[in-house]
Amino acid sequence: MNDQSPAMELVHVLRAVTMEFDLLGAEFAARHGLHPTDVRALIHLLDAARDGTPATPGWLGRQLRLNSPGTTALVDRLERLELVRRTKDTVDRRRVLLEVEEKATELGWSFFGPVISDVLAVAEGFDTGELETVRGLLTAVLHSTQQARST
Repeated sequence: MNDQSPAMELVHVLRAVTMEFDLLGAEFAARHGLHPTDVRALIHLLDAARDGTPATPGWLGRQLRLNSPGTTALVDRLERLELVRRTKDTVDRRRVLLEVEEKATELGWSFFGPVISDVLAVAEGFDTGELETVRGLLTAVLHSTQQARST
């Protein structure tokens, strides 16, 4: 394998970006008295809300690979910090849904907003074809890492 090929250079850049995002997430967690799993939980819940996916405690536990007691402790902690709330599902009253509180969104934007703005500024300079190429690469990387994690 050619460690200097342009394709391998992309792998190295992706690895560096992943490390920086991980460090940034850890800094956010530490600054706000959170565990890194709390941050991952909030990200999953925000993604679910954006996608219209009903987020139940069981669903969140599967996303994070936590058992039921671990998920309950996590949700209790996020609820105590007023970052998440439990609500009754209006369709199935036996089911509890999890929603991210505005406080959590505001904390996230205050910390990650500058990075998001910088990424958007760069991406907005790309034409549609370039954006599709980048999206295709990142989606393939995402699927590959998801498959590796599930085996």
